[in-house]
Formats: sequence, structure tokens, C-alpha cells
Amino acid sequence: MTFLGGGGDGQNGSTTRAHFVLVPMMGQGHTIPMTDMARLLAEHGAQVSFITTPVNAARLAGFATDVEAAGLAIRLVELRFPTAEFGLPDGCENLDMIQSRGLLSNFLEACAALQEPLMAHLREKQVSPPSCIISSQMHWWTGGIARELTIPRLAFGGYCGFSSLVRYILYRDNLLENVADENALITIPGFPTPLELTKAKCPGSISIPCMEKIPEKIFEEELACDGQVINSFEELETLYIESFKKVTRKKVWTIGPMCLCHRNINTMSTRGNKASVDDAQCLQWLDSMKPGSVIFVSFGSLATTTPQQLVELGLGLEASKKPFIWVIKAGVKSPEVEDWLANGFEERVKDRGMIIRGWAPQVMILWHQAIGGFMTHCGWNSTIEGICAGVPMITWPHFAEQFLNEKLVVDVLKTGLEVGVKGVTQWRNEQQEVMVTRDVVEKAVYNLMDKGEAAEELRMRAKVYAIKARKAFNEEGSSYNNIRLLIQEMGNKTNACGDTDGSKLSLFV
Repeated sequence: MTFLGGGGDGQNGSTTRAHFVLVPMMGQGHTIPMTDMARLLAEHGAQVSFITTPVNAARLAGFATDVEAAGLAIRLVELRFPTAEFGLPDGCENLDMIQSRGLLSNFLEACAALQEPLMAHLREKQVSPPSCIISSQMHWWTGGIARELTIPRLAFGGYCGFSSLVRYILYRDNLLENVADENALITIPGFPTPLELTKAKCPGSISIPCMEKIPEKIFEEELACDGQVINSFEELETLYIESFKKVTRKKVWTIGPMCLCHRNINTMSTRGNKASVDDAQCLQWLDSMKPGSVIFVSFGSLATTTPQQLVELGLGLEASKKPFIWVIKAGVKSPEVEDWLANGFEERVKDRGMIIRGWAPQVMILWHQAIGGFMTHCGWNSTIEGICAGVPMITWPHFAEQFLNEKLVVDVLKTGLEVGVKGVTQWRNEQQEVMVTRDVVEKAVYNLMDKGEAAEELRMRAKVYAIKARKAFNEEGSSYNNIRLLIQEMGNKTNACGDTDGSKLSLFV
């Protein structure tokens, strides 16, 4: 366990500060928003225990340094991850380290084995009694801990309201169960607006070995949980958030966009892994570009893009003649891509293209005035970060709920253009065909970055939603108030239980 911050013992007379236990799924797209959540809760006066493992704690070094400097009452609790016991390679403690889809069930069962050590930690006398567990929906086993401790468990999926509602209806009604054809159209009953998707584009459609029972456990615990926390804001998708509340009959706490907790560039660059590019170098390059002239291309930490598709994407960016920053996660792993980059491409685009291999300081880049568009895989973290930046998007979904996020951006918010992906790129499944040609990439970039009327309307709407996001997050905004209400409600539950054995001792001193 690593103690990070201070801020007093959280006592005011007989009142104890709310103590939140955050249990993220060990994956960058899940962990990053929950570090933002931890920061927000602590900034509003709560105590936070952030559950992690040794390998993931090392990735959180920048976050740990920041919150310690800020004196926030956050601690990292490291639990040993049982890789060997579940047939995982040594050190395989994150979703982005799983090399085969067949190992995902092993990974999730290893996560579930953390139940006993986490319970033992929370029962230690020197640990301030928890008020609430907020855990990834995939950590179904945390429901048992919450019941044993008689505290609420709130589920966090990392989705928006739109996608959360679709996902809930799909599972509740077993809509995919007897559909064999991946291209069959699925109508979403009870959705507030007409919606059809092919089976392949629905979340939960991926067939993974030995995973038959785990989704059932996840949904059972989701039904049993006390509410949901969503990284979105009411003004962005009012209809879908309200519908989600009615369907689930639970409280839904919208406390986003949580990335807005980063008010300066220093804390932006410490989210997630250490960046593969120097921040100063990246900023210097961006500063040299005209405002709104650069397209930023990034497909997140889990998308599997084949070498052939990466080459086709690069040739489309080159043909567009627009400045670009391109994040290539597979570059260092693929000699074929590296050879292609080195054999002429980088030289040809050196005056207007920056290539980042590995991890990029995404929020810092998106918020720079030089960025005029964002080509994204439509993971929700990236999507909400693009919304906050006020930039229009080119949508290139790969799998999971990303096709739903595309629907929200393109059809509801009308702040993006589809690149035109017809098929699904299954996670950890090496497909070799090119799904989007260089000509299509070139056209999409040109249409988004154009000075014509349609592109200007996209930019205008994107800026409006960015303003709404900041209003929701600022003092007395909807998300700001929801954070305070969440802390107040969980704190009231703690104080109602009282201190019967006199053994409560806060570590936040």
C-alpha cells in the first residue's frame, strides 16, 4: 500500500469523511478515467483507496506524484496479481498485455481471485471503514465484498448513457442469444429513438473461449448494484441518460467529463503510461502549426490494426496533404510497419507529419489550438476527450460499444463523419484484409478539415458541446453538483452506521 496524500483525518466532530474504494479493470481505458474519478472525489473532500497491482502501480507513478504534491487523500493499495495460478505469463496484469483472446477468461478469473485479499485489507483495523465501492462492471466479484461490508456498490462501465442503455437492453432481453448471422440486424426495443445494428456491431457479440458464464455473473451483479457512475454529463445526452435511469430503476450519477479535472498541462501528461514522446517536443511541433490545421489520429490502447491497414491509413494521410499527428501502437511490434515507415514515408511527410510510437499525451494534444480534427476508434474516453476539446471527429470504430459511440457522435450530436467501416475488427484477432482504403481516408480527412459549409457546421456544433461540457463540470454545473451529492449521500450512509467498536483509525493523517 502506498500513501499518496494528506488533508487531515477527515473528521469534523463526530462526522467521518466518505471513504470510496475504487476498483478499476486493469486496462488503460478503464484505469485512466478512474484515476480522474479518484482525483475528483478527493478534491471534493472524500478519502479514496485506489486498488491496483504492482505492474499497474508502476504505470501510475505520474499520477501518484501529482496527487501527493496536491495533498489529496488518495492511496494506492497494491494487491499481488495471481498470474501463475491462472496460467498467465509473469507480469501479465493489464488487458493490453494479453496476447491471445483465449487468455481473457484466465485474466478475469485472476481478477476475481483478488476478492479475498481485498476483503482482508478493508477489514484491517488501521483502515478507515469504506463508505462505498465503485468498481468496473467487469469486476462482478466486488458485489460480494459490498454486501459483506453492508455498503453500497456502484458500477462503472466507462460507457456513455447512450451505449449503457443499449448494452443493458441487449443483456436484459438476450437479444443476441439465438442470432447466428453476424450481419443480422438487431432492433433495440424500448430505445427512445429508432436504432438498428448488426449483431457483429453490438457490444457482447464477440465469442471468446471459456467466457460463457462470466457475462452472466457481470450482469447479475449489475442488476444487484446500488447505482451506476457514468463519465458523461446530462446536457450531452439527456434523453438517453433519463431513459437509462427509468429502465434500470437505479440512481445514475453523471459526473463527467472527468478529464476536465486536469486544469493544467502538467497533470494532463501524467494520465496512463509514460508518454513515448517528450511533451515539450510535441508542443513545440504543434506550436509551429496553424490553428485548426492538424488532424490527430489515434486508435487507443487495445485496437488491433493490421500492418496492411496501417500502411493504407498512412498513405491516405499523406495524400490528404494535411498536417497530422499519428499514434501507432503497433509500430514497435511490427517490422513490416517499421520498414515501411523508414523506407520513404517518414521522409516524405517530415515537414507536416509527427509519428508517435506507443503512448501519447492525448488530452494535451487534443486541447492544443493547432488540432482541427480527431480520427478516433470511438472508445468512450477518446470520444469524451474529443468532445471536451471541441473538435469534430472522423469515426473509425473497431469493436465493443465503439459502434454505438459512433452513432451518438454522427447521428445524435452531429459532430463527426463516418470513415465508413463496414466490418468489425475483433480484439486480438489478426485479420489481414484492408477495411478502409487510402482513397477513403483521404476523402474523410479532406471533408472534415475542409473550409466548406458542412465542415464549418461540424466545427460549430463541436465547440458548442465543449462549452456545455465545461459548464456542467464547473461550480454549480450538473456534474459538479452530482459529485458533491454522491459524496454527501455516501458520507451520510457511513455516519448512519456509527462507530460501534471504537477501532476506526484513518490513514489520511
